[in-house]
Amino acid sequence: MGIKSEHEIQKQIQLNLSANQCTVFRANVGKVLMKDGRWFDTGLPKGFPDLVGFRWIDNQIFFIEVKSATGKPRPEQIRSHNMLQKRKIVHGIARSADDALKIVKEGLVGYGY
Repeated sequence: MGIKSEHEIQKQIQLNLSANQCTVFRANVGKVLMKDGRWFDTGLPKGFPDLVGFRWIDNQIFFIEVKSATGKPRPEQIRSHNMLQKRKIVHGIARSADDALKIVKEGLVGYGY
């Protein structure tokens, strides 16, 4: 089996975190041209992490940037990381569902960057 895509990893992470007492949301970033010719903008800034959620046990918020085994963060993702790091917010790069669970359960700040 080859390298899993970020989309496949993201789906696994969402399922795994949901099964481990977390609520998690996928954050879409960017603009899409709609059929009627208007642009739809998600409103989230470039570089916003792929997933955002919270732990049920303490309502601690977390942010997960999903990357494939060889994926690298873009400059705008590094800027988001720096902002989260400065504020000591739980976040990190997850290349697997296990990475994401580690970030969330251990309350890691900046894992994988």
